[in-house]
Amino acid sequence: MRAHAARIVELDPRVQAWAHLDLDRAMSAAEAADSSQPRGPLHGVPIAVKDIIDVAGMPTRYGSPIYANASAAAESAMCVQLLERAGAIVVGKSVTTEFAYYTPRKTRNPWNVAHTPGGSSMGSAAGVACGMVAGALGTQTNGSVVRPAAFCGVVGFKPTFGTSSNEGVLDPWPTLDHTGVFARSVADAAHLAACFSNAGAMQSAVSPSRAPKLAVVRTPAWHFTEASQKKSLESTAAALAAEGADVRDANLPGEFDDAHKVHRVILAYEGARHFAALQRTHRADMSERFNELLDEGADIAERDYRDALENTRHLRALFARFVGEYDAVLTPPAAGEAPATLSETGNPAFCTIWTLLGVPAITIPVGLGPAGLPLGLQIVGAFGADDTALSVAAWCEAKLPFPGFQ
Repeated sequence: MRAHAARIVELDPRVQAWAHLDLDRAMSAAEAADSSQPRGPLHGVPIAVKDIIDVAGMPTRYGSPIYANASAAAESAMCVQLLERAGAIVVGKSVTTEFAYYTPRKTRNPWNVAHTPGGSSMGSAAGVACGMVAGALGTQTNGSVVRPAAFCGVVGFKPTFGTSSNEGVLDPWPTLDHTGVFARSVADAAHLAACFSNAGAMQSAVSPSRAPKLAVVRTPAWHFTEASQKKSLESTAAALAAEGADVRDANLPGEFDDAHKVHRVILAYEGARHFAALQRTHRADMSERFNELLDEGADIAERDYRDALENTRHLRALFARFVGEYDAVLTPPAAGEAPATLSETGNPAFCTIWTLLGVPAITIPVGLGPAGLPLGLQIVGAFGADDTALSVAAWCEAKLPFPGFQ
């Protein structure tokens, strides 16, 4: 805890990862842990919790000025309770974009503070990347775990939809919202996720698999891909093939061409219903972009929403057949390196389909782009096959060493 606290003192003035920080509380908990028995699987591990997830004794502000004076939560979210029972120590609440949507807040990318760390779990990704915490909780409704993890050069893992409780977590998009994790290795991410997932959802320990069979998938978002990310995917696939993996190019069925539109209908419709009362009283305190989403959703008819849900079920069935021929899919986690802006968080389109499908998705860092910022590799598995996806990711990680932030 002292080592992590020292990193916070050293680096957070530049990175600004924290919405609420309580080092005194964390240090007291660490001192108590020194003599406590029994010792759980996360004994004494410092973690950050995204500021849309309740932690008892800490305010939840949702990245919004509406909640700037929020009182401390009386009870922690179920995922936090489970991590604390396993021995983890919450250092503080990490910065999120406004209501976990697009509008960024103060956090910078540790690799270059003129660049975005991604969103919406920006503080969690940045905090893990530069060693302020050993792990962190985030959430993903579109690309909010995988994208910031890729931009910050860490492992981001979005488990299968429904493998953990969202009790105590802002959950405006119940069809899409996932709780995920950030860590500096696949094994750590798997261990952290297993400690708050439903019993039997995944193994706590993960080891590299045999040489896997992999599909390189370019998705309908491919036209957004930057040259450096294209080159990275090609060279990474070739390197894994040279290590014995069976790597093949593959195309998703044509029905996936409309998957982003399906996701957008669900996102806007569910968001508008969840935030309707708050928007009526606090519209002026919401960003223009967030108001636009809610206004768009208010105009979507229920029948169109129901059609989108039916399309989602159809796409899930199609993907189950597609991925059944492989151990996992390889695809970009983002368009390229983190953009040189603090007013945007980057394009989430490379994660949209996998979030809509609810399948496990992991990104691992595999190299640096021309601006010296990380590039990632996204590994996607079948619904419910989190252990297989994690094992494939561990195998790939072992073949593609990455030095990490120094």
